[in-house]
Amino acid sequence: MSLLNDLFTYRTLVHAVAGAAGSVVAMTTFFPLDTVRSRLQLEESREAKNTFSILVDLAKEEGFTTLYRGMVPVLESLCASNFVYFYTFHGLKALGATSAHQNARRDLLLASLAGVVNVLTTTPLWVVNTRLKMKGLGSRTGRGSTEHVADQYSGLLDGLKKMGQQEGVASLWNGTLPSLMLVSNPAIQFMTYEAIKRRLQALHGDQTLSALIYFFVGAVAKAVATIITYPLQLVQTKLRHGHNYQDLPQNAGTIKLTVYILKKYGIIGLYKGMEAKLLQTILTAALMFAAYEKIANFVFKVLLNHQKVS
Repeated sequence: MSLLNDLFTYRTLVHAVAGAAGSVVAMTTFFPLDTVRSRLQLEESREAKNTFSILVDLAKEEGFTTLYRGMVPVLESLCASNFVYFYTFHGLKALGATSAHQNARRDLLLASLAGVVNVLTTTPLWVVNTRLKMKGLGSRTGRGSTEHVADQYSGLLDGLKKMGQQEGVASLWNGTLPSLMLVSNPAIQFMTYEAIKRRLQALHGDQTLSALIYFFVGAVAKAVATIITYPLQLVQTKLRHGHNYQDLPQNAGTIKLTVYILKKYGIIGLYKGMEAKLLQTILTAALMFAAYEKIANFVFKVLLNHQKVS
């Protein structure tokens, strides 16, 4: 029973809600950068120019609103995903937690376990919102099936229902293998973040770190994780959405798709769109961690003051 008490605590819930809220704030702020990243990864014909140029091109070609296409389902999925991740990570962290047990190796293990739980529970949300984000692009990309199917989706829940009915429930977990492999991304990110934060907290003592410090620590942690795992992220996106390689079957798996890209484009093909991805993920993660820490600290202070009054 004490194990369940450690996992299901108000403190863990605060971390989960703060993490979900922080991620929504950050993604809303930098969503156009995520749009650029998706388009570079999925549209082979689009030239990999700098991020700002592509933002301007998209706005001119398709209108300013295209930069925010699919934002609502992305925010819904991100909110659910980060709630699950933060809850699992901090719930596991609370089990037998002491300052002596807190180290990079333990953080990496707990973050990996949290990532596996997150992937298995929220992959269907990401599969559908990847399609919603590219909704209406069938005529421009020359693709036939998935874009036209996505045009029928009115939202995230409708997409989950129709995709399950039309393509089978298993299709909702397309890209799960690279997603499980990509558990290494948030695991490396959280390990790096927690390690730097512990060091800074030791230097500053009881003094609360500023939002700017949390912002930079989050940026460094995400940069390290993204550079290491980007090729897997690119393959994952193509598996979720579907690729447009005419001489490769649509049901090609992770290894076959990776080998094909390497043969056709070389190693640089696995890093297409990384500039936009780095810019988007670093800024988003940095703002997310800063917002998360401040929201969590605020709630804990309110609870502490309430307990003193009571």
